[in-house]
Amino acid sequence: MVVTLSDSRHFGATAGAMHSTAAGPVSHAFSPYTDNGGSIMAVAGADFCVIAGDTRQSEGYNIQTRYKPKVFRLTDRATLATNGFAADAEALVNRIQQRLEWYRHAHGGSMPLHAIARMISTILYSKRFFPYYVYNILGGLDEQGKGAVYSFDPVGSYEREFCRAAGSAQSLLQPFLDSQIMFKNQIPTPERPIPEPGTMTLPDVLRIVMDSFTSATERHIEVGDGLEMFVVRLPGSKTGAAAVDLGAHGAVEALGGEDPQKDDACMVIRRELKKD
Repeated sequence: MVVTLSDSRHFGATAGAMHSTAAGPVSHAFSPYTDNGGSIMAVAGADFCVIAGDTRQSEGYNIQTRYKPKVFRLTDRATLATNGFAADAEALVNRIQQRLEWYRHAHGGSMPLHAIARMISTILYSKRFFPYYVYNILGGLDEQGKGAVYSFDPVGSYEREFCRAAGSAQSLLQPFLDSQIMFKNQIPTPERPIPEPGTMTLPDVLRIVMDSFTSATERHIEVGDGLEMFVVRLPGSKTGAAAVDLGAHGAVEALGGEDPQKDDACMVIRRELKKD
């Protein structure tokens, strides 16, 4: 049998195809998401709300930056904490801030907290087939001036709570909040009755939040570097959270948002955490 050049090429290609088939299929995977670590937390009080997050952005064992804020002021009564995929978090925050600006121009005022919560849920659900890979906690004051916390999953389900933690160290932070804020599984005594959730003072909540992140930093490599604690309250009163001198804690005015800011309404306290 005489094999021509074209036949030999065809035979070689066929043999190569058979060889690659015998070696098994080669799979290629691509994920548009990643987890950039960090943790967030919010605690509601009688007339205030504290929303906090660390500033470390990482991917696995690699620290990408030591200062990436996770908490954003929306209005004087609303602050949003986001955690998960950093790029999706930025896109979501920009979209929310744009919607709030449209609302202010159309209605001549800021959107109330419960309406912001519903709007965020609608935005997240509209992206349910290719969702924003972020877990969100909205904290602030409702229309009665009471502290409120709304927690969200990536596709828009949400509920109002007294406290919530999310992120890499959620398994460390949430049980601590359940014990110290919600007083779960505690037995009252005549000398020490169990307080009602949501009745703690602002200095006590700030101490608990600081202790929570300090402990989480010791145990989790994706949490650390810095801590930002946003305090939302009604200024001007001589009682309650408004009477607490946050300047003594090193607080400064929180920037961001599109509405006119009131002095002392939304403050931020920054602390250093471990950097290793």
